[in-house]
Amino acid sequence: MSRVERGRTKGSGDTAGSPEAGPNSGRASVAWPLLASELSVLFRRVRTWAMLAALAAVPVLIAVAVKLSSRPTAPGRGPLFLDRISQNGLFVAVTALVVCVPLFLPLTVGVVAGDTLAGEASIGTLRYLLLAPTGRTRLLLVKYAGAVAFCCAATATVAAAGALAGVVFFPVGPVTLLSGETVSVGEAAVRSLLIAAYATVSLIGLSAIGLLISTMTDVPVGAMAATIVLAVVSQVLDTLPQMDWLHPWLFSHHWVGFADLLRQPISWASFGDNLLLQGGYIAVCGALAYANFSNKDVLS
Repeated sequence: MSRVERGRTKGSGDTAGSPEAGPNSGRASVAWPLLASELSVLFRRVRTWAMLAALAAVPVLIAVAVKLSSRPTAPGRGPLFLDRISQNGLFVAVTALVVCVPLFLPLTVGVVAGDTLAGEASIGTLRYLLLAPTGRTRLLLVKYAGAVAFCCAATATVAAAGALAGVVFFPVGPVTLLSGETVSVGEAAVRSLLIAAYATVSLIGLSAIGLLISTMTDVPVGAMAATIVLAVVSQVLDTLPQMDWLHPWLFSHHWVGFADLLRQPISWASFGDNLLLQGGYIAVCGALAYANFSNKDVLS
């Protein structure tokens, strides 16, 4: 057991054994420290920072490739907005998100979400985390909150690295939107943040799926792999016209639907549809995860 894990286990036991804390006060006092401990453990791992560094490298590589190219990118070739990067560096972040959302972001999120509970079970700390007054429901919520925090950090990393690379390698100025209007640099930056928020929303449903799978096994690698495979399968099914009836129910269906945020006025329909779909997956997978985890015999 690592030093961080021992510290977290010891903190939980001290709270549970305090003679001055009643049941309700003990539960309230352990919730925030447990979340803080979860975030601390998550963001102290070398693996987490390695994944964030890999995500940050994507927009940098895109910017360098466009900068060193001897000919301009033809419209319609490559990822969306790639042909606009040389004209305005603010499009580096948007293009990077288009590239990362289908594969790189689900890959990293699948690793974190699949490791939530299965990782604790594999190193033998799960039963210590379940000591009163933590409770299984609270632990599930804390683990999911940690996965969502990583989703936010991952998309923010891509957007920030893209913005920085765009400023360094290309001119930055007013942005011409898809609808033809031109907006200021400040408003364009706000829209980039909205696109990053859209990408984060797209991933929270996948995090819930990963959490559910993580309650089903004590092998974190298996949970990670299953989560990533489901993300790939969902996107493959979404490209098949024979599966039109299934497309609106696939959690990846709205993942790259943030083009409406680059119109004037902004159309919030796709954002709302995506949020509703991901919320449905959170509700269903969260309920199934609770049902499975609340009845699970934890031996490690």
